[in-house]
Amino acid sequence: MTTPICDFVTEYVLSGKARMHMPGHKGQALHGLEPFDITEIEGAGYLYSDDGIVAESEKNASLLFGTGRTLYSTEGSSLSIKAMLAIAVTALKKDNERPLVLASRNSHKAFVDAACLIDFDVSFISPAAPSPSLCQAFITPQDVRHALKNAERTPLCVYVTSPDYMGNILDIKGISDVCREFKLPLLVDNAHGAYLKFLSVSRHPIDLGADMCCDSAHKTLPVYTGGGYLHISANADSRFFEDPKGIMSLFASTSPSYLIMQSLDVCNRVLSSEFPTLLENALPMVRHAKDELAAMGFELMGDEPMKITILPQSFGYTGDEIAAHLRENDIECEYSDAFSVVLMLSPYTPEKDYGRLLFAMSLLCRRKPVEGLPLLLDAPVRKMSIREAFFSRSEEIPAGQALGRICAKTAVSCQPSIPIALPGEQLTSGLLDALGEYGVETIRAVKA
Repeated sequence: MTTPICDFVTEYVLSGKARMHMPGHKGQALHGLEPFDITEIEGAGYLYSDDGIVAESEKNASLLFGTGRTLYSTEGSSLSIKAMLAIAVTALKKDNERPLVLASRNSHKAFVDAACLIDFDVSFISPAAPSPSLCQAFITPQDVRHALKNAERTPLCVYVTSPDYMGNILDIKGISDVCREFKLPLLVDNAHGAYLKFLSVSRHPIDLGADMCCDSAHKTLPVYTGGGYLHISANADSRFFEDPKGIMSLFASTSPSYLIMQSLDVCNRVLSSEFPTLLENALPMVRHAKDELAAMGFELMGDEPMKITILPQSFGYTGDEIAAHLRENDIECEYSDAFSVVLMLSPYTPEKDYGRLLFAMSLLCRRKPVEGLPLLLDAPVRKMSIREAFFSRSEEIPAGQALGRICAKTAVSCQPSIPIALPGEQLTSGLLDALGEYGVETIRAVKA
């Protein structure tokens, strides 16, 4: 697999040319990577152009993922989410009708940002099985069918998150089949699942019928933070291919990182060679760790093969207590809250680290179960459109004083950047309880 971006930059570094262009470090190795950090000089291509070495590298990625087209993002899935929604809305919107997207409630903040910027309405799918976490939405094909049959107006597309932050994978094949029944495209936030393509049997959304999806390459592949993909299926609506880069550039910096692009470029070579074998060798170690934790008495969640999510309350601990204990044993987790702790693994996790995790967890003694159930969010009561509320005059007030007010800006805890309250929603007692649970003390409310 060729690496045209890396090859160009390496040749440029070795050329010894005087750098009378951005960036300001001029290739001086203050941190270490500066010599390889360049800008759009002659021959370097441009991320939002349809030709040159960047486009050549993207074609390599498209072949690896089996897509109609793959675009790079140097701003993670946040950029790709906004771009793919804009692509869908631009292609499918009808005159004199507000665009509507049918979505899962556990959508990332970037989805809400897209609604603010593109100005579409959102209808949330109500799963039959309630979700015990802000990060989850156990949406089934039947839930999607029910939502589509009962929709007040026909949505432009269906948008779901899979895998979610907790490691739960939806039945994307079943959901895509339902979308085809209703002649609607399926968009998937696959930020946590780029590696699913390289399992012995692919579980990647594009292979399961999604029309578009985003991958955060940096989350599960050997790519610098910020590296991501926007995938468009070869079977997608032909209008999705008309100007995807032009649309993506609307939301992006005009100074994309060449370091991130190089890491995406060289990742193609890794994915085409040793990565599938490394992944296959890592899977038994993750399964073993899960089995050992279960044997200790810990409750686990999720079917994502490279993620371990522990629900420790039945063992007598909160997720935050487990995270603090792991930190004391030199292990940093991905995320924790009162109810869970999330551990993200990859084929590059050293084998000894699995032993360190199991040893640290074995030091914990079972205690009386922690009382209290995860909060279940109230059904949202929408008073204004997302865009209207976001751009209204607003004021920041203590969350405890916000009962009955209209949310102006997305109320979110970082991580996991899943909105608790969305712009335009009325703040109920249940939403305020959830804000408190996730440590959000203030909120911006629309001025009366």
